[in-house]
Amino acid sequence: MADRDIGVLVVDDDFMVAGIHAKFVERTEGFVVVGTARTGAEALSRCAQLAPGLVLLDVHLPDMSGLDVLQRLRASGSAVGVVMVTAERDAEAVRTALHGGAMQYLVKPFEYADFAARMQRVREALTTLAEGSADQATIDRAFGGPPSGPAPLPKGLSQESARLVAAALAEHGELSATDCGVQVGLSRVSARRYLEHFVDQGVATVRLNYGTAGRPERRYRFVG
Repeated sequence: MADRDIGVLVVDDDFMVAGIHAKFVERTEGFVVVGTARTGAEALSRCAQLAPGLVLLDVHLPDMSGLDVLQRLRASGSAVGVVMVTAERDAEAVRTALHGGAMQYLVKPFEYADFAARMQRVREALTTLAEGSADQATIDRAFGGPPSGPAPLPKGLSQESARLVAAALAEHGELSATDCGVQVGLSRVSARRYLEHFVDQGVATVRLNYGTAGRPERRYRFVG
């Protein structure tokens, strides 16, 4: 383990899946597996014992939800980085993870390239603010934005709702405004305003889905 490697605790109740994720971690530059856990209680205990820099955390565990594990970590004062790695797609779970301070939410199954790209963003965020004070550009990089800062949202739109819409779109791959609104608890009109903003910024595309009757449905997808 190199001095600058980030130690990772892999938490999944399926030992085969945990093994796959551990191999993904070892393939990714800057990370090393320091342990695994199959239950929430074991995850909390291993975090206290091993002091990892990052936890790959499943939502579905045999004794408690991974979201409960995240909440308990934060309640204990732990600032460990957490990436949710789960098959859970429920919008409420995504909101809970986001509000609990999870750095990424990766839905199973996924390809290694997607995993590695997200892990490198996590690594940059964890190492950027390792010590000392930070200017605005450094803070922006830690939060995943460009040095110049994110594009301002149109009047009436909030950053929190924009993050929730983005998370829903990333999870499902492609959504209509109606479907997106249901996922994040917004009206169709409000969800469409966020989605159209993403299109205007060049980070999402829209296509028309022609049904058997009525107007074509607008469906949105992130670029790449």
